[in-house]
Amino acid sequence: MSSVISPKAEISPKAKIGDGCTIFPFVYIEDDVVIGDNCVIFPFVSILNGTRMGNGNKIHQGAVLAALPQDFDFVGEKSEMVMGDNNIIRENVVINRATHRGCKTVLGSNNFLMEGAHISHDTVVGDRCVFGYGAKIAGDCRIGTGALISSNVVEKGNTRVGEYAVVQAGTTFSKDVPPYIIAGGSPVGYHGVNTTVGKRAGADEKILKHIANAYRLLFHGQTSVFDACIQIEQQVPASPEIRNIVDFLRSTEEGIISKL
Repeated sequence: MSSVISPKAEISPKAKIGDGCTIFPFVYIEDDVVIGDNCVIFPFVSILNGTRMGNGNKIHQGAVLAALPQDFDFVGEKSEMVMGDNNIIRENVVINRATHRGCKTVLGSNNFLMEGAHISHDTVVGDRCVFGYGAKIAGDCRIGTGALISSNVVEKGNTRVGEYAVVQAGTTFSKDVPPYIIAGGSPVGYHGVNTTVGKRAGADEKILKHIANAYRLLFHGQTSVFDACIQIEQQVPASPEIRNIVDFLRSTEEGIISKL
């Protein structure tokens, strides 16, 4: 099925556009762009050099994809912004491409970015994440599958959010948020296990109790993250979820958020 492209859209002849796409008037698409099949690009969207888009994405009015990095180290190198399939990008969202040659900003598949969200350079986002109104994600962040970043959250650079974690609205944080938890407040702190999303991820009641025990050792024990990992391995029955938690904790570079 051929694509339907408005004659009022400004599209480089070098751009590669798949089958079954709908491109509305006043869309701007540069040379080095690849768009997959069955995508919908609404009016006043800018899709800039370095965009690599999969299939079935919907990009709403005013969004900018592969915007130049807001990074003082950027000197004009060729880089990419890679997007998977079936993402919904709402109005005025900005996603920057990576800073250096050969590097990528990555957005997985089946994500929902609400109005005004911003994903900065070199950040990697998994699948099935939700970003609320005005959420701002700085450069070089990592956000795991199924994470929920609520409205007006500010994530500082080089930090991570684990799988199926929730960051509550208005939170600013500069340390890692581990998997399966709820984080929020000022200063940011641990608000318990995200049981609702945990169940959606396939974790049963027994696993959720094990996750809660792991975080009791981390956040309520008088010990370091290093020692908490040892205690979790010794005291909590093994499972993929517990291994995920321990691996996340041990690989932290910026540190872990604290208990309230």
